[in-house]
Order: sequence, then structure tokens, then C-alpha cells
Amino acid sequence: MNLTFSEDELRFRDDVRKVFDEEFPADLREFRDAGVTISRDDQIRYQKWLHERGWFAINWPVEYGGTGWTPVQKYLFMQELARINAPDIVPFGVSMVGPVIYTFGSDEQKERFLPDILASNVWWCQGYSEPGSGSDLASLKTRADLDGDHYVVNGTKTWTTLAQFADWIFCLVRTSSDVARRQEGISFLLIDMQTPGVTVKPIITIEGEHEVNEVHFEDVRVPAANLVGEEGEGWTYGKVLLQHERTNIAAVHYSKFRIDRLRAQAERPVRGAAPLTEDRNFMRKLAAVEVELRALEFTELRTLAAVASGKAPGPESSILKFVGTEIQQAIDELYVEAAGYYALPFVPEQYAPDFAVDERIGEGNETASAPRYFNFRKASIYGGSNEIQKNIVSKHVLGL
Repeated sequence: MNLTFSEDELRFRDDVRKVFDEEFPADLREFRDAGVTISRDDQIRYQKWLHERGWFAINWPVEYGGTGWTPVQKYLFMQELARINAPDIVPFGVSMVGPVIYTFGSDEQKERFLPDILASNVWWCQGYSEPGSGSDLASLKTRADLDGDHYVVNGTKTWTTLAQFADWIFCLVRTSSDVARRQEGISFLLIDMQTPGVTVKPIITIEGEHEVNEVHFEDVRVPAANLVGEEGEGWTYGKVLLQHERTNIAAVHYSKFRIDRLRAQAERPVRGAAPLTEDRNFMRKLAAVEVELRALEFTELRTLAAVASGKAPGPESSILKFVGTEIQQAIDELYVEAAGYYALPFVPEQYAPDFAVDERIGEGNETASAPRYFNFRKASIYGGSNEIQKNIVSKHVLGL
């Protein structure tokens, strides 16, 4: 693959880089460099900062507020995001429900929801998984029964990321049980989180963070106008959304940033000890991950090119998802190995670090490497478990 950039492309990269270097909020950069989780308000402020520059919805069509960038421009932009260690963009609005609304939604829904998604005025969360219906999503049991001009929703969604912050949730719900296949009779519904009967209960993950939740619906009345597309076609819409989600989960640019930072740190002696570059076994494992990451990067570029031509991500998104998350976890393991026994002690109160931000290998690293390692064990499950993604690849790519 030719990765030689044209003068115009390099000029675009330099222009983006200049803005990030000169205008990116200094406090957000400090938080990120120190490994501190930013607040909801800071996350919104960051996304609004991107939107003000027209850089938020890089994959949306121009007519709905997208950038109109080429695949190469998108690639270069994401590289610059990673270079300054910018926060992840919360994907549920701009990368997930937004494309479903502008592809399948009514004109009224586009006018109502898309501008607020673009401006980060509304925080969305995703209602897919249920107790007993995770990877087997077609077995979901949350019901939405039509009652006049409203649906009455009852059921429970689980592992709902950042639902404690959300204004709205998009859900797959069962609107009919009289179907030949379980994938039929499922609809895509938009629900205001302030509606009576919606309850959010926290789930504290193994590293001590409140990131995911259970969301309970008890006789929640949702206007029928909030149904996206046709009743019973939610599985089709949900698959399109999941393809976009899985492409984003790969996070190739951030994995490159973390690898580069780890390699730079491995070159420095820490507290009188020999640098990790002298540990041939560690460097062999680091090099192996770098090779896998470069191969995945080429796959991501091909997928970007397909999306730019108007196609939704296909089975390539499954490859990006399972390989990307395996690489993320391999990098986490390398960071923990680099930290050594300093990675063992950690408690949530240690999340606010009091050590130099460039001293990540050695004492103090327990505030960064261990919580991330434990948190990201989930990466091979969310967005569709890696085992399911491999089944998709074997069926649609290999024809098995």
C-alpha cells in the first residue's frame, strides 16, 4: 500500500497539527498525560472544541455536517489526535446512533436529533446487551408494546457504558414475538432517559471505576415517533451500527501512540536499573505487537476507503474489532510487565498521580498500568465478542 502523501495532504496534516499544538486546551492535555479520567463536562468541552473547528463528525456525509474529508485526511487527522494523546470521542452519538438516524431515520428525526449530536448538546448511550443476551443479542427480551401513539417499554439493559451521564438511549427492543427467526420482530427505538420508569443502577468494574450500568425500564411510555425506520427492522439497523462501532473499537491510532511511548520509555534506565531495551525477551514481544499493529493499520485504511465510497463497513469491521482489541490487551500486558511489581498495588484513590508524567516505568506506574489492564479485559467482549467476530469472518470472508 502506498503511504506516500501528496503535498496537499501534508499541508492538511500540518494545518491540523498547528491547531492542536497552539489551541488545544492545556488542562485537557495535562489530564491525559497524567492518566486522569476527565469529567463529563470536560469531555463535552473537548467535543465542542472539535465541532467549532468542523472536526467532529469526520465520517458523516457533508449534507449532515460531516467534514467531506478523504480517507487519507481522516487517517492523518486521527494520527494527530493520537500524537497529542487527545481524549477518545464518546462514540454513542456521533459514531453510532447518528449514522443510523441519517441513513434510516425520518426527516423529522434528522432535524430533531442530528444537530444536537453534532454539537454534543445531548449525551447518548447504547441499549443493546441484556442479562442473558450479550453475544447472543437476538435473544433480547426487552419489549416495546404499541399502545395508541406510544410504545410501552419493559425490560433491562446491562453493561450500558456511561448511562449515568446520558440524556438519551437508543435501544433494540422486541416489538413482536410471532416471528420465524429471532432476528425478526426487533425494532430500533430512541428513549429519553428522563422518562418516568427509567432507572439507572451502577456496576463497579474490577478496577474500581463506575463506567457501566444496568438500565431498567418499567412501563416506560415512548412516543411512536421515536421509532427509527420500520417496525421489526431493528436488527438490520443495529448491524449497520455495530459495523461502525467495531471499526472504531480497533483504535489503531491510539495503539500506535501507546507503543511509541512504551518504546521511548524502554530506552531509558529507571532508578539505576538497566533499560528495558536490554531485555531481549521484552523487546521481542514489543516488536511482535508492532508488526501486528502495522498489518491492522493497512486493513483500517482499506476500510476507510470503502466507507468513503459510500459503503458501510463490512466484515472488515469484525477483523478490525477482534485484532484491534487483542493488540490493545497485548499492549496493556507489556505495560504491566514493564512496571514490574509496581503494577501490583492500586486503589481508586491513587488515580490522581503525584509523580512526573514521563516516569511511567517504575514506582508510580501502578496508578496507570494496572487499572487499565483490568478494565480492558472487557475489550474482547464488548461490541460483539471476539469469538463471534471470528465466526463472522469465517462465514463472510473465508466462506466456511
